[in-house]
Amino acid sequence: MKKVVSVFVLILVCAVTYAGGYRVSLQGNRSLAMGHTGVAVVNNAELAFFNPAGLVHLENKINLSAGGFGVFAEVAYQNAQFGDSASTEDNVGTPVYLYGSYKVSENFALGLAVYTPYGSTVEYPTDWAGSHLVNNIELQAIYVQPLFSWEVVKDRFSIGGGPILAIGGVEFNRNLSRNLTDLDGNRSNVTLDASGILEFGWSVGALLNLDNEDKWKLGFNYRSLIDVEVEAGDGEATFANVPNSPLAPVPNGTFDFTASLPLPAEWTVGLSYKPNEKWLFAFDYNYAEWSAYESLDIDFLNADGSVALQSLNPRNYKNASTYRFGAQYSPSSKLDLRLGYYFDESPVQSGFFAPETPRNDSHGFTTGFTYNINEKFAIDASFLYLRFEEIDASYDFFTETNGQTAPFRGTYKSSVFSPGIGISYKL
Repeated sequence: MKKVVSVFVLILVCAVTYAGGYRVSLQGNRSLAMGHTGVAVVNNAELAFFNPAGLVHLENKINLSAGGFGVFAEVAYQNAQFGDSASTEDNVGTPVYLYGSYKVSENFALGLAVYTPYGSTVEYPTDWAGSHLVNNIELQAIYVQPLFSWEVVKDRFSIGGGPILAIGGVEFNRNLSRNLTDLDGNRSNVTLDASGILEFGWSVGALLNLDNEDKWKLGFNYRSLIDVEVEAGDGEATFANVPNSPLAPVPNGTFDFTASLPLPAEWTVGLSYKPNEKWLFAFDYNYAEWSAYESLDIDFLNADGSVALQSLNPRNYKNASTYRFGAQYSPSSKLDLRLGYYFDESPVQSGFFAPETPRNDSHGFTTGFTYNINEKFAIDASFLYLRFEEIDASYDFFTETNGQTAPFRGTYKSSVFSPGIGISYKL
């Protein structure tokens, strides 16, 4: 029974942070429509996320951008050997963003970014074959980042960045094993609820004009490692329907817990080319240092603060890359049309594939437009279809109450589509 707890621990800490490598890139409608490129694109206030070094190059004194997305995700699971199958219930995520910049002088600007990079809901049918790993999970995360942008060399080189405040929360439920019940036949389960977790990080960016005609730009952005620390009092683990037996490691009730996990650092470099006023092309390469996620530890605490249970969990992620391509065509001063594609590598290695984050290599196809209502206001729209490659994979680290290892294997088909809408303002 003590080892049974290890899987839900792993799921919790992943969800509070990067949700096990699962990441739909939705940080701006204009950027998303161009394949989520933006590190070397001076377009609007979305630079606050993609590369704050570019904010000082925006022509207007005040720039604002706000919007949101509807995220519709589906996961289908099947194990032909045992005849098991399941699909996630219909759930909608709604990540949002708000960016702003203020040009203090010709070579200095300030900015603010508020966005939800990790926010999703996954719910499987009750008592499906993998209910001992996950029944449902709901994740919310908000990042708040004050920024500066400084033009070091006029018309050539600028830098920018600032601290990050991450605010996270998660609710999660799973059964404790494949068959453990109380005397009435109710499945033993645990619900985890944590909110208001605060952590800090930082990012820095640079932007270089490569020619005198302002056609070629090279951008760079680094987002730091963030160590997530779940302290006692940040949340509760509630056990229900646990048999009343001296063999049970915990009774029914609630426990505090502590845990620690690194959020990997990210490097992004981008190149943009604007041959004329009608066309713009962009490419971004993102490298995430997921190898920092080797394992996680968690302690469940008694009322006196002593450790009731301890769990050590290997994760063994690998570094992963994302390749992003985008194009923009402006047939008139009123309209910008966009198209993009990105390939996102999974950091999950063989034997560590868990159904709460069915994350395999994926292909993102994007499109969208901007309609300029007048010189100040514009409407931004985007659409993403994200197709995950089908995979037959297993999770090999679940241990049953009898001490036997019980790998959970199956074929997963996953897809996401997401329409987005936003507005941009400049003055």
